[in-house]
Formats: sequence, C-alpha cells, structure tokens
Amino acid sequence: MAGILILLGLVVLAVPILLIMALVSISGLKRRVGELEEAVYRQQPGIAPAPSRPESAYRPPYAPTTDEEAFVPPETEREPTLAELTRAPTVQEPVAPIKQAQVPDPTATPLPPPLPPAPPTAPRRAVPPPPSTPDVFTVAARAIKRWFTVGNVPVKIGMLVLLAGVAALLKYASDQGWLTVPIELRLAGISAAALAGLVFGWRQRESKRSFALAVQGGAIGVLLLTVFAAFKMYGLIEATPAFGLSVVLIAGVGVLAVAQNSKTLAVLGILAGFMAPIWLSTGSGNHVALFSYYAVLNAAILAIAWWRPWRVLNLLGFVFTFGIGTVWGVLQYNANKLASTEPFLLLFFAFYLIIPILYARKQPASRGDFIDGCLVFGTPLIVFSLQAALLMPTDQSPRMPLAWCALGLGALYAVLARLFIRRERYAALGASYALLAVGFATLAVPLALSARATASVFALEGAALAWLGLRQQRWLPQLTGAGLQLAAAAALFIGASGYWPNEQAIANPTFMGALLIALAGLASAWAYRREGKSQVALLYYLWGLLWWCGNAVNEIEAFVAPATRADALLAFAAATGWLAAEVHRRRPAAALALTTLGGFVAAIPLALAQMDAHVQPFAGYGLWAWLVFAVLGIRSLLCLRANADRFASWAQFAWWLVWPTVISLLFSWLADRFELAQGWRIALLALPWLGAVMLSLFRWSWLAAPQGERFDPYRTALQTVYFSSLGLWWLIALFQAGDSAPLAWVPVLNPMELAQLAVLALAARWLWSEQAPDWLQRLRIFKMASAGFLMVTFITLRAVHHWGGVDWNAGMLSTSLAQTSLTVVWSVLGVLGWVIGSRRGHRGLWLAGAVLMGVVLAKLVFVDRQNLGDLLGIGSFVAYGLLCTLVGYFAPAPPRTATEEANV
Repeated sequence: MAGILILLGLVVLAVPILLIMALVSISGLKRRVGELEEAVYRQQPGIAPAPSRPESAYRPPYAPTTDEEAFVPPETEREPTLAELTRAPTVQEPVAPIKQAQVPDPTATPLPPPLPPAPPTAPRRAVPPPPSTPDVFTVAARAIKRWFTVGNVPVKIGMLVLLAGVAALLKYASDQGWLTVPIELRLAGISAAALAGLVFGWRQRESKRSFALAVQGGAIGVLLLTVFAAFKMYGLIEATPAFGLSVVLIAGVGVLAVAQNSKTLAVLGILAGFMAPIWLSTGSGNHVALFSYYAVLNAAILAIAWWRPWRVLNLLGFVFTFGIGTVWGVLQYNANKLASTEPFLLLFFAFYLIIPILYARKQPASRGDFIDGCLVFGTPLIVFSLQAALLMPTDQSPRMPLAWCALGLGALYAVLARLFIRRERYAALGASYALLAVGFATLAVPLALSARATASVFALEGAALAWLGLRQQRWLPQLTGAGLQLAAAAALFIGASGYWPNEQAIANPTFMGALLIALAGLASAWAYRREGKSQVALLYYLWGLLWWCGNAVNEIEAFVAPATRADALLAFAAATGWLAAEVHRRRPAAALALTTLGGFVAAIPLALAQMDAHVQPFAGYGLWAWLVFAVLGIRSLLCLRANADRFASWAQFAWWLVWPTVISLLFSWLADRFELAQGWRIALLALPWLGAVMLSLFRWSWLAAPQGERFDPYRTALQTVYFSSLGLWWLIALFQAGDSAPLAWVPVLNPMELAQLAVLALAARWLWSEQAPDWLQRLRIFKMASAGFLMVTFITLRAVHHWGGVDWNAGMLSTSLAQTSLTVVWSVLGVLGWVIGSRRGHRGLWLAGAVLMGVVLAKLVFVDRQNLGDLLGIGSFVAYGLLCTLVGYFAPAPPRTATEEANV
C-alpha cells in the first residue's frame, strides 16, 4: 500500500515538470523555425534588406501585425506565453511554397484575404421515438420504487421493521419466559404505547405529513396485532369482543384516511378489515356473520368512494369480497344455504355496480382506466358465474333460471346504458353498459333455447353488431360481432350431432342455422365492402361462402340418394356461381368472379362422379343438372361481361374446358354402349377436343363470345391447353393396339390413326400461325418430323400386330417380323429423305435421311444380325442394300449450298 502511495506522489510531481519541459521545447522549436525562414528570405538574390516592409510583404511568423511596427528580425522576437501555447489551434489556409526566381513587388496591391471556411452544418437531431406504454409489471415496479424513494422513507421502513420486531419480540419473550409481568399488563402497555404513537402521529399531520401517516398506520397495526394476540394466542378475550375491537380499529383507519386524504391508510384499513375474520376465525363456519361483516366493509368502501376516487381501494374490496366468497363456496356451500347466501350475492353485486358510477362521478370513465374496467366488466361476470354455481346443486337443469338471470342482467344494464350513454361525463360507462346488455341478452339465448336455435340468433346478432360497429366507427362492436359469429358456429357444431328421423330437407334447424351463419357472414362482407375495407370483407366472404357450400353439401349428403348426389351438387355449383355473377354485375369484386370460376372448375370432378354413379354424365337427373349448368353458366358469363376482370376471362376459359371434357365422357360411354373396339373409344375421346381446336383456329369468334375482344389475349393459352391435352392423348394412343372392330383394321385408315393424323395436321397449322407461343415455334420442323417418324413406326408395329398375328406387348420387339418391318420402313424413309433432299436441294432433309440410314445400319449390325438365320433377317439386309444402291443412283451426293454453287 505504501508503494502505491509513493508511486502516485511521484506521478503528481512529475506532471508539472513534464509540462514545463514541453513548453520550453516548443518555444525553442518555434524560434528556430523563425530563424530558418528569415535566412531563406535573405538568401534570395536581388533583395536588399530594408528597415521596414509594407503589410503585403513577407512577414515572419512572429512579426508584429500593426501598421506602426517596423520589421523585427527573428532574433528579437518575443517568446510565446503559456496561454498562447495552450490555446486551441486555429485552422489556417496552407501557405504555398516560395519560388526562388520570384520577388514580391512592394507596390503591388495586396491579394484579398481568403474566404473563411463555411461553418460546419449542425447535425440533424434524430427525432426520438414516442415513449412506449409500460406494462403491468413495470408499473408495479415503479410503484414499489416510488414507495421506497418518495416521502419520508426512513419512517416507512422503520415502521415496517418495528411492526415485525414487536411481533417477534412478544412471541419470543413469551416463549422464553423472560417477562415476569403478567401478559395482560404487557399487552396493555403495548396498546398504551401504540395509542400514544397514534395521538402523536395525529398531532404531527400538518407539519410532517409523511411521518405522521406512517406513525398512524404503524400504531393501528400494533393495536390490531395486540388484539389478535390477546384472542388467538393467550385467550384473554372472547371472539366477539376481539372482533368488535378490530372493527372499531379498522373503522378508525378509514376515518383517518378520509380525513387526511391518505390512500395508504385506506388500503391498510381495508387489508386489515378483510383479513380480520381469517385471523380471528374460530372455525364455526358461520357464513352469515362472515358475509354480514364483509357487507359492512363494502359499505365503508362505498362511502369512501363517495368522497374519494381511490380505484385501488375499490379493486381490493372487489378481489377480497368475491375471492373469499368463492373459496368459501367451493369448500362449504351446499343447497341448504341458498336462501342465506343469495341475498349477500345480490348485495355485493349492488355495491360494485354503484362504485364505478361513483368513480365516474369524481373522474370521467372515458379515460378507460384498467381498474375501473375490471369493476365494470368483472362484477357481472363474477356474479353470474357464482349465481350459476349456487343454482347448480339445487336443480339438475338450471338453464331456465340462469336464462332469466341473464335476461334480467341484460335489462338492468340496458336501463343503465340508456341513463348514462348520452351524458358526456358518463359516455364511456354508458357504452360499457350497452355492451354488457347485449352480451347478457345474447347469453340468455343459449340458456333458453337449443344449440341450433342459439346459432341462428348469434349469427344474426353478430352481423348486426358488425354493421353497427361500422356505422359508429368503433372496433369493439365489430370484434364482438365477429366473436358472436364464431360462437354461432361453435354452438351449431355442438348441437348438430345428427338429423332427427322426422326432419325434412331444408326445413330443419340444422340447415337453417347454418344458412343464417352463411348469410350473416355474407352480409358482413357486403357491409365491410361498402365501407372500403376489402381485406376484412374478403375474410367475411370466405367465411360465409364456406358455410354456404358446406351446408349444401351436408344437406345433400343427408337427404339425397347416393346415385343423384353428384347431379344435385352440379346444380348447386352452377347456382352458386350464377348468384356470385349476378352480384358481381352490380358490385364488381374479384372474389365473386373467382366464385363463378370455382363453380365451373368444380363441374369437371362432378362429371367424373356422375360417371361413377350412373355410367355417364347425362343419365338420370344428370341431363337436367347439365341443362341447369348450361343456362346458369351462360347467364353467369353474360353477367361477368359487364366488368373487365381477368377472373371473368378465366371463368370463360374454364367454361370452354368443361364442355369438351363432358362430351368426351359421353362419347366414351357411347363406344361402350355400342360395343365398339378400343380404337373407336380412343378416337371418340379426342373428337370433342379436335372440334374445340378447330373452332379456336377457324371460328375463334364463337369461343370468344360473350367476352368478345376482351377474351382474345387468352386465345393462345386456351389453344395451348387444348393441344397439350391432345398431345397427351396422342402419346397414350401410340402405345395402344387401336382395334377398329367391327371394321377391319387398315393402316392409317382406321379411327384412332385418323384422329392422330388430324392432331398432327392441326398442330402443324397452329405452329405455323401467329397464335402459337414462340417457345413452341422453335424447331417446329424437327418436332413435326419426330412426331411423324414416331407415328410411322407405331403404324408399322400395329401392322405387325394386326396382319402378322404378333401379340401387342413389349415382347413383340424381339420378333424378327417386327424388326425386319422396322428396318424396311425406316430404310424407305431414309431413302426418301435422301432422294427428295437431293432433288429439291434441301440439304437438311438429305442429312436427316442419311442419319436415319446410319441408324438403320447400326440396327442391322447390333440387332438384326441375330436374325440372319431366317428369311426375314436376311430380307432386312437385302432390302437395306438395295435401297442404298437406289440412293446411289438417284442422289449420290448431298445438294450443294448457295456458297458452294457460287464457287463452282
């Protein structure tokens, strides 16, 4: 430690010494710089020393700056002072170096001084973010901190410690037997000291308020502890006198609190008052006495609320009254105590119904205070819950008594709302009462009615509240309306466990309840849409549409025969899309057009369901369902035409996909009905799509109606879908045998292959038109040539199957007949490519033929050589050789390009 002190002393002494040395060094350096500058100036040629210089001439750094002073050599320059050396340096313009060949002219006009540097721009102060609202824990922590930091803190802490010390001392002294004075005298002495402290605190209330209040609270606490010790620990007094003394002390605390406007004393008195029956309890279980005492305490709280708006006091009374009452009810209540308990419940409800009104009388409730809100909304909820608990043991089905209670509460709060809602001071309180009136009136419905009827009432009430909240621009009724609609759905799920045997379709509570939920959601969506809140409107619309569709599906499943359910669902889908289109015509919305689009799209899986139910879509009631779909669909498209909407165009797009699908299913059934072969069935499947493609290519105006020119941008997309569907069909058809019974099979001239050729022809027409997409037009010659090659290959294989009697399966490729046939056909194709390409000068075609012939040669080497033991294998080699010889005669060389011909 001594070494550290010596080191610190040396540091302190060294600082001024080092400072002086630094100042001397700086002074010497400056003097040397001045001498060097003067020497450089004198060494310049052609300059004679002069006794004085004008102001504009060169001046050493430390020369005098006034006009009257002469030039002073650096040797006579004064030393800078300590203040000059320690002064903050100023920013100066840099001095340009002196050129050796230039001599300043004494008569020249001095240059203007340089402009001062622009003052630095003050940094913009960041706007602090708005303060955030503290949470409950932060508020509590601040309150505790304030109690320990504001006011006479030592006295507060001292009195708390004193109370604990006195209690501990009394108990310890009693246990050890240290005090020989009788306990009566000891308790009397403590009481006398506490009374003296109370009187002293009262006398100091004006001059030292914080000190006086703390002393008074501590004194009354000591008196309460003394009464408790005299009754509970030593048995010096009976329960009734002890309880009476406690009531007197607690009442005294209340009087002192009101007289001195001390919330702290009031809280102390209320806490002691509610805890007194607990620590003075004898276990007799006299609930009438307990609740009578609590009634007196709550009357005191009511009286204090008349004079002081102490919300904490009101909340403490509420929590203790109903909290202790609930605990007692759980532990000791039975049906025999209903008559003696019900009046107290009503009395406590009356107390805490009036207290918020008295609070609003002193301080407007429009501030939305948290504690006041707890009393306003918590009181009826707690009381109604306790009322239900009181009635439950007396009646196995207390729904109707509770329904009347809820209806009575709704009427009471409706009257209070009518009294207060138009008064500015009580407007917020009146609005709260109005909400409670609606809530309890709503609660009475499920208690008095069945779950399904409850759902209906809740749905309508929810829609009405949502509309009212929109009109008043208040979010609370809107949230309540949404909650009621959700509650309606929950109630319907609970009640709709099944249909009763005697219920009728549509005219049953389940259907009507779900219908009202759907209509309430759609009505809410309409209201929000009119107010411009599209997102909320969309949520309500989806909610209503979900219930609308789900309700219809549920009803059809319950009351429609399985064979006709798909027909009924198809008609319902058409009707739903039509209704949405009609609304869209008056109030355009994307969700409505999407609903119509969804109805059209749903027709395709429903058509498949019809096939499963009754073989073909138009059997049974299917014909009528599709007539309804056609009529309502056309009307829907006409309604959607009124507004330019991309979803309306997509709906028409789906419309022209539905009908080829349905007609294809019908033609497939016709092929089965007349026992046509596979080739006919496959061709009939493609026939409606071929017709649609021809219309899109040659009669587009027919498909564009009713949208007209607005539908033209979708022409390419629609044709792409058509050709994609036909292309998939074409690929699947390649691998089919394509029987044409009852007609004989002829290559190309059979139903399936004619349909395939039609697809290729229409595809070529499309690819060489402006409607085809650019990505499909690339390499279109190669694509069409590949498709033609594949088709010729499979025609050859079908000829092997039908004429050669080879089974149509993967094993046919291992037969020599199939391989020889492919070799010959491919060779013929290659030779044709060679010859035609050479004769017409088409080098690409000639090269394609050459490549194909190369493939055939490879096939001969690796595949057909295995069949050289039979005539077919030998014939393939001979045919290839003859064809190559023929090519050598007609097209011995590839056609020349334009460059090659120019160079000949």
